[in-house]
Amino acid sequence: MTDTHLNTTDSSLYSKDLAPIAESNRTWNTWNYAALWISMSLCIPTYMLSSSLIEGGMNWWQAILTIFLGNTIVLIPMLLNGHAGAKYGIPFPVFARASFGTKGANIPALLRAIVACGWFGIQTWIGGFALYQMMRLWIPALETLPQIFPDSFGLQTGPAICFILFWLLNMYVVYLGVDSIRKLLVFKAFFLPIAALALLAWALVAAHGLGPILATPSKFTNTTDFFHFFFPALTGMVGFWATLSLNIPDFTRYATSQKAQIRGQIYGLPTSMTLFAFVGVVVTSATTIVFGTTIWDPVILAGKFDSKLLVSLAMIAVAISTLATNIAANIVSPANDFAHFAPSKIDFRKGGYITGVIGILIFPWKLIADPTGYIFTWLVGYSSLLGPVGGIMIVDYYFIRKQTLLLNDLYDTKGIYNFTNGFNRNAIYALLIGILPNIPGFLTTIKVVDSTVFPEWISGLYHYAWFVGFGISGLVYWLLMKKNN
Repeated sequence: MTDTHLNTTDSSLYSKDLAPIAESNRTWNTWNYAALWISMSLCIPTYMLSSSLIEGGMNWWQAILTIFLGNTIVLIPMLLNGHAGAKYGIPFPVFARASFGTKGANIPALLRAIVACGWFGIQTWIGGFALYQMMRLWIPALETLPQIFPDSFGLQTGPAICFILFWLLNMYVVYLGVDSIRKLLVFKAFFLPIAALALLAWALVAAHGLGPILATPSKFTNTTDFFHFFFPALTGMVGFWATLSLNIPDFTRYATSQKAQIRGQIYGLPTSMTLFAFVGVVVTSATTIVFGTTIWDPVILAGKFDSKLLVSLAMIAVAISTLATNIAANIVSPANDFAHFAPSKIDFRKGGYITGVIGILIFPWKLIADPTGYIFTWLVGYSSLLGPVGGIMIVDYYFIRKQTLLLNDLYDTKGIYNFTNGFNRNAIYALLIGILPNIPGFLTTIKVVDSTVFPEWISGLYHYAWFVGFGISGLVYWLLMKKNN
């Protein structure tokens, strides 16, 4: 812990939200952090993460092992970045000033914000589609509405209407303020574990026990094919929480001690992700046995049940749960990041609206239309941006600063973290150099260029996007800082 008294309150760098948390106000213990991760892990995208690996060809233990490894790996930068928050009581954008500069910190903050906007879009689509699955049972005409969107949008009119309705509900909650979501979060904490157990019970009954499910073989006929899928999938698993591995100081700044945040995260993250993923694996494997085809989206699966009332209750619960997760995980952080970019012009509410608009523009229904797009385009793609940021921040804090920050200077435009007009050029150069190797593979994956344009080994680096970016940017930043100091 450290003294949180400041001698400066520069209006361009300081606000009550960005100020260090006083030690007397740091009340989060081990259980609070474990509960936080249990709550955030129990969400539909976690289920879809594991089920998409089954759809991609893995058997049950390969999928579970991949998810456990990915979450154990991302736990490391989570704990390393969390240290600064617990020690100094500062949030992510302020911590980023130490490496990127007082103005340059807006670069990683905006990168993280844009990714959170994408997650907001995906969660909003899931909630809207859940409403559609319910409403089409009671209003069959929804399924046969005239097509109003171009074919290139890949969007049917009925689901689009429900998506917009759910989006408007999210924006209304932003208008009301974050406090309005607390009761929904409590509901989610009780509902999703019950729903997960109910799905698990259905899978065991419908597939006649775990035996047939666990006996389902891998679709990979040789080791080469398996590893060709495994490494991008592992990168996707790391990418799933790459955002939180950066802005974890937003949470650890409330820790009663370093032990509390370290133990809580170790207990909460890998265990809850792996256990809930196991439910996804079992249920998805069961759909292959029961329906003869793999259904990796639980909302679509629930829509196949016969009882209108059962489906309706399930879809309403999914929508409310998704709304709670969305506001807590995907609105608060980017709204604050946008506000940090221009505090005099953008408040939390405006930041939330910006998040909502960008969330539509990323076409979330296309991202999760198939597991390939979800893992290889979305998860791996943004991990190539956030891995370099993580490498720079961790190298700066542990190897350049030796875990020592001048708290006052983080809030002072004339302090040591001002660098050159508020920007640390070394961090910006290292960030760009770390992103560069992954661009060819990304362009090939989204089919902007033909796979023959780049040598295979160069485009293949994209399969390891987070690791490549993290390692290169961290090393380049260390060399540049050593050279210039």
